[in-house]
Amino acid sequence: MEIPTDNGCRQESRRQTWHELIRLITFVDLPIKKKFRLFAVGTIFWFLSMAAVAVVSLTAIHYKYNQIAGHTLPYSQAISKVIVHVQGISSSITQAQQETGDAGARQLESAQSHVKSIRGIISALSLGINSSQGSTGGNLVENFILSMARSDVEGTQYLQRMLTLVEQMDRHISLLQQFRQNPAENAPDIQHILNLLGGQLEEAHTLSASFTESLTGEYTANTQLINEIVRTSIHIILLVLLLATLLLLIFTRWITGAFYKPIDAIINQIHDLGTGKVDLDNKLTIHSKDEMGTLSSEFNELIETVYGMTIFKKVIEEDSTLDEVYRRLGEVFENELGIERYMIYEVNGNKKEMRAGYPPLVGDRKLFCYEDILSDCSLCRAVKTGHTVSSFEFRGVCRQFLPDTGMEHVCIPMMLAGVTGGVVQFLFPSRGEKGHINEVENQQLFKAETYIKQSLSVVETKRLMNTLRESAMVDTLTGLYNRRFLQEHTKQIISGVLRRRKTIGLLLCDIDYFKQINDTFGHDVGDLVLKEAAACMRNSVREADIVIRFGGEEFLILLLDVDQGDAIDVAEKIRVKIGDMKITVPDAVIQKTISIGVSEFPGDTDGFWQAIKFADVALYKAKETGRNKTVRFEPDMWPRKEF
Repeated sequence: MEIPTDNGCRQESRRQTWHELIRLITFVDLPIKKKFRLFAVGTIFWFLSMAAVAVVSLTAIHYKYNQIAGHTLPYSQAISKVIVHVQGISSSITQAQQETGDAGARQLESAQSHVKSIRGIISALSLGINSSQGSTGGNLVENFILSMARSDVEGTQYLQRMLTLVEQMDRHISLLQQFRQNPAENAPDIQHILNLLGGQLEEAHTLSASFTESLTGEYTANTQLINEIVRTSIHIILLVLLLATLLLLIFTRWITGAFYKPIDAIINQIHDLGTGKVDLDNKLTIHSKDEMGTLSSEFNELIETVYGMTIFKKVIEEDSTLDEVYRRLGEVFENELGIERYMIYEVNGNKKEMRAGYPPLVGDRKLFCYEDILSDCSLCRAVKTGHTVSSFEFRGVCRQFLPDTGMEHVCIPMMLAGVTGGVVQFLFPSRGEKGHINEVENQQLFKAETYIKQSLSVVETKRLMNTLRESAMVDTLTGLYNRRFLQEHTKQIISGVLRRRKTIGLLLCDIDYFKQINDTFGHDVGDLVLKEAAACMRNSVREADIVIRFGGEEFLILLLDVDQGDAIDVAEKIRVKIGDMKITVPDAVIQKTISIGVSEFPGDTDGFWQAIKFADVALYKAKETGRNKTVRFEPDMWPRKEF
């Protein structure tokens, strides 16, 4: 025998650990309800993932769009106008230098109009920025986007510088208008102001052009970023969708395998079971510890039970006697179901009797019911009602169950052709006044009842065969055994007597002058005399003795286990009783006598049928010597040595 090494044990332990880890990760052993919950959670997770990607993408796009629509485009449009007005101011001042009088004044007024327009544009942009920065209305997403767009340092600086330049240009243009009233005197100042205006106009144009270029770059960057966000979002959503689809297919295949394979195997097993192909080597493979694993395990147990019941029925069908069937049933109760205390009763409805069939009442085994039920089966509640009787349901339900035994009983009737043909009594330890049957005992009873139901058809068939066999061995007129019974049971009778070293007394009886009754009163009266004589003989011997209608008006009585010499006394008693018997018929009272020949086995001979012959010889002697007498066989009545 190979002894496993420590290294082998460690490798096996690691394999077992990995196996358990894989089962844990793949949720194989999760209950089905939790598996579908996991499936629902996974589905919701992937939908939420795609929704989150979509929301983030749309938020970023909205943010960039808000930058373009709320900042870049308005600034670009406004600066374009500012540049036009700056150019207008420059043109008006240039023309004002060239012209005199009212024409030059009108050009300066035009320059002031352009300055006012620039101031209005800058004020409008400032108001737009302030309103956007102070706005808190809208939904959560809009407020979040606005909060992201509130920092515009470059735009604010541009507006502040432009506003300063506009104020300076407005002031210098106003000074030009004043100085032009005395151009000769103010020539140096005018030239200085023109130089300042020129620098301011150039700075305003350069600042606006630079900011315009910045806005163009910002617009281009935001547009590219929006395209990148859209492209990335599509890729992420497609990737999430692909992963979700892949995992869904894997999970669907896993769920399908977890359900389809066991269910398909169960269907095939049920089909095989229906066609009688039960193979215990082809059990369902248990892949998990969830409900499907439990179902497979329970189904395997069911198959084993069905197979066991099928084999059990085949075995008891081949058993020759009912007692063997009862013994098999008892062995199943003990060995298969673990029920230790029980009793199988057989009910004889014709005789209103019942007997303890199995186990035999030997040793300390005893009945837990009053013995009156054996002689009167109607006292048994299960026999009388044909229903299961349980003291667990109602204490003291059956009055025939012995009190103070410390046991509870469940009696299950064996219904044969609509009548109670037997009772199986199961006994369990008592648990007090309100004790209930536990789950284990309930399972034991369920399986026991199933086995009982399986055996009913066999029990009914064998009882019917016994009845037919017995009816073939019973005389229909008198109800006594006939000659066939003697022929079939001779060995049993002889072996029992020889084993016990006892004697059989053989009484061969013949009614005297019986033919006269048939001739005088008819065969109906003759039959009545035979029945009355048979009843008188049956009542004159013990229960264990056997009375046989040997043929016609002859009867054979077997007195079992008697001492030598006792048979002649019993025969004489029967002769006297028959002689005293009066049978009343229309217009007459009949009284008959009987002649009896007596022999003993093995006292007179070692051959049983020879002992019957000796009784017949003694009967002939009684008839020959006057009838109505009892004659004991003597050896000199049969001088021949051979039989």
